[in-house]
Amino acid sequence: MAGRAPVLSAVSSNANQLYTLLRCIGIAPKASVQITPEGIRFSVEESRVMQGLAFLDKALFTSYTFNPPTEGDHSNQDDHEDDNGSVVYPHFLISLSALLETLQIFGINDASTASNSATQSNQPPSSAFNTPALLLNRSCTINYPELGAPLSITLSEAGVTTTCELTAYEPDDQTFGTSPGDFEIPLQRDAIIMKIIMRSALLHDAIRELDSTNPTILTISASAKREPFFALSGSGGPFSESTVEFSIDKDNETGGVRSDNTHKILTEDGSSRLRAKRSKMAPTATETFLVNPPPSMGVRVKQNYRFALIRKAARAMAAANKVSIRGDVQGVLSLQFMIDLGEGGGTSGGVQPPGGFAGNVSFVDFRFVPLVDDGEGEEQYEEEGYDDTDEVE
Repeated sequence: MAGRAPVLSAVSSNANQLYTLLRCIGIAPKASVQITPEGIRFSVEESRVMQGLAFLDKALFTSYTFNPPTEGDHSNQDDHEDDNGSVVYPHFLISLSALLETLQIFGINDASTASNSATQSNQPPSSAFNTPALLLNRSCTINYPELGAPLSITLSEAGVTTTCELTAYEPDDQTFGTSPGDFEIPLQRDAIIMKIIMRSALLHDAIRELDSTNPTILTISASAKREPFFALSGSGGPFSESTVEFSIDKDNETGGVRSDNTHKILTEDGSSRLRAKRSKMAPTATETFLVNPPPSMGVRVKQNYRFALIRKAARAMAAANKVSIRGDVQGVLSLQFMIDLGEGGGTSGGVQPPGGFAGNVSFVDFRFVPLVDDGEGEEQYEEEGYDDTDEVE
C-alpha cells in the first residue's frame, strides 16, 4: 500500500452543510458508512424497525477523488464488485456522535445562532470581522487512506487547522446484516399506495402538537374520497387520543372538484393555458396527494407506527423545506426530506427526489416498519431491545 493514493480525498468549502445533513440522522451512536464513486452514504438504524439515510453527494464537495481499492487490499473487507470483479466500495462503522462533535468544533451552532440573532435585531450586514462571515472560510477535508485505516477529518478556519481521526470499525453482523451495509428497510417502489408532498414545517408542527399529549402510537390516515382526507392521530398515552386534520379550503378551487374537466391558469408571460383539474379531493396544505389503496383496504390507507420513532425524525423535519410521505402496500413508511443547503450545495444523487425539485438541495430519508397491532408491536420492540425513552430535540 506504500505510495498508493488514498482511497478517498474529499474537500468541502462549507462544513456546515455536512453537519446539517448528518445531524438529521444523529439518532444513534454509530453509523454505517459506504464510500462510492458518487458520494458517501451514511446509515443509522434502531432495532431494525427504523432507518435513517443521508447521502453526501460528491456535488457537495469542491473536490472528490475516489480511488477504489481492489479485493486483495483487505481480505476481511466485504466488497461490491464492478464488471471487472475487482473493485471494493469500502464499508465500515464510525462513531456518528464523534463525527458530529468534530464538524462543530469551531462552533457551527453558535455561529448560526449569532447570525439569526443579528437578523432579528436588525444589525448591520455581516462583515469580514464577524462570526457569520468567517463561516465562509471554513473548509472540511475527509480523507480515508486505505481499507481498515481511520477516517480523517480536517477542519480549517481563519488559519487554524484541526485534524481528528475516527476509528473505522468492522461492522457488527447482528446490527447491520450479514455484510456491511446489508440492512435496509425495503420500500416497494412499485407498490406505493400513498404519496403526499407538503411543507415539512406543517408536518413538524403537527407532530409537536400531538407530542404534547405524550402518545405512544401515531396513526396515519389518508383517503382521496372521504373526509378526513389526511389526518395524524396520537393515542396510547396517559391522555385521550388527539388528531390533527389537514383540511380542504372550500374557497380554493384547486382544493375541490370542479364540474368541468379543465380550468385555465395564468403563465409567466401573461397568457393562459388549459390544465386538467384535480380529479380527487386533496388537502390544501399538500402539493401532491396521491392515495390509491388496494381493494382489501377499502378507500382509506391507515397504518400505525411507534410515535417515539417518528419523533426521532424531528431534526430533519425542522431543517427541511419539503417532505415526501410515502407508504407501500406492506405499510413501510418513508419520510423523505428535501433540505435546502444554500450556496454551494448540490442535488443529491443518493436518494430519489420527491419530484420536481431542483437547486442546491439534498435529501434525507427515514423509513419505518408499521405496527401490526399494539400487542405484536410491543412484543417486537421489546425483543429487539427497543427503548422509547430516547427523544430528539
